[in-house]
Amino acid sequence: MGVGKPAKVRTTIPAEANPPLPDLVGRRFAPGPPDVVWCGDITYIPTGEGWLYVYIPTGEGWLFLASVLDLGSRRLLGYAMADHMRTELVLDALKMAIGARGGDDRIGGVIAHADRGTQYTSNDYLDFCHARQLRPSVGMTGVCWDNAVAESFWESLKRECLQGQMFATRAEARRAIFKWINWYKTSRLHSTLDDVPPIEWEQQYLQAS
Repeated sequence: MGVGKPAKVRTTIPAEANPPLPDLVGRRFAPGPPDVVWCGDITYIPTGEGWLYVYIPTGEGWLFLASVLDLGSRRLLGYAMADHMRTELVLDALKMAIGARGGDDRIGGVIAHADRGTQYTSNDYLDFCHARQLRPSVGMTGVCWDNAVAESFWESLKRECLQGQMFATRAEARRAIFKWINWYKTSRLHSTLDDVPPIEWEQQYLQAS
């Protein structure tokens, strides 16, 4: 029996904050000082138990993965996985990123860039950012190039970790992703970073500054 193609899932459901949020990045993605811009996004992953993201009432589930990347160093600062894509998923990833940088007192003024999905324009998300002096920023609706670094990260994950894989359980998928993420941060060479891993590039940049 043939294997059907999984249904496409919308991880970005456009919404508009009130007042509307600006695009503070403008596709300026060149490497540079850490903690100037962080970019966040969500993707989904198939498993034998369903997708790691959102449960739908047909018995089929989802596994969803949210990330926060430092745009300057391409370092993955935070991530979170869940069977839903509510705002708390992206907040969990953001909390990990803040912890990686030393806490709330160390991240004031950082631009938090994302798409115009409901998670990134919700009151809970905006209140969280404002309380920590993070500066919310969003690209245009339906324009993937406005968050190209996050999209490139997902492409690398799916090509290097997930392509050709069918995980039997969400736990199995989590383990594979966790292992790849650690390799990505510490060992994966990036052509954008002169062929060094993100953490090493960041250390070199800070030492030279």
